[in-house]
Amino acid sequence: MEKPNLMVDDSEQRMPAEGAPRPGLAAGVLNLLLPHRCLACDDGLGEGPRLCPACWSKVRFVEAPFCECCGRPFEIDPQDGLLCAACIAAPPLFDRARAAMIYDEASRPLVTGFKYADRTDFGRAFGGWLTRAGRDVLETADYLVPVPLHPWRLWMRRYNQAGILAAAVSRETLVPVLYDGLLRVRHTRQQVGLTAAKRRRNVAGAFQVNPKRAEILKGAHIVLIDDVITSGATVTACLKAMARQKPATLGVLSLARTMR
Repeated sequence: MEKPNLMVDDSEQRMPAEGAPRPGLAAGVLNLLLPHRCLACDDGLGEGPRLCPACWSKVRFVEAPFCECCGRPFEIDPQDGLLCAACIAAPPLFDRARAAMIYDEASRPLVTGFKYADRTDFGRAFGGWLTRAGRDVLETADYLVPVPLHPWRLWMRRYNQAGILAAAVSRETLVPVLYDGLLRVRHTRQQVGLTAAKRRRNVAGAFQVNPKRAEILKGAHIVLIDDVITSGATVTACLKAMARQKPATLGVLSLARTMR
């Protein structure tokens, strides 16, 4: 069945037009007049957007070896396909989850600047990092579904950072985005500072599948897009809502993840 065109209106999610690349002579002139800056330290770069070598070396990008299921990095190289103890003890709702980088002192300014300080121009670089990190999750994906914001929070922030990430990945992979695949039907307090148990209670029942998209999810390969995975409470709540539609697979792709 042919996929419907679902990328016609991403005005709430997309990056500013001035972040788009310019070809040829125009690009050279713009780089001369408005040189690209390192996303972390703001030093000038010849091309971009990206990180300078010094900042790049500080960011802990997730590399193999890692758990085949949740993507948690291993300290030693185990056999191929090995699962971590957590996934063996309690198999998650997703088939595979991947993250681009570890959320720590080096990556936190990048994530918080993107999420809270209107640095939506970071999205283009992040899209490349996400596509690289999630290549095995994305290769069979039918649709990308960003974690939604409640309408009140979206009005306050003016953009959904997960939607911007999904748009950036879609530009890299041509996988269409279901921007309204999930709805946040209950306004919740921010998860920052809450314990794992309180995080789960905070988002319980906060998401539901958009009835207009329910049929599309059935039998499809879905990849949920989020900015940071900490306890996994938000991701789990979203996956529970989508699992009721019996998709073929559920994957998760996040910009960063914490290590506990």
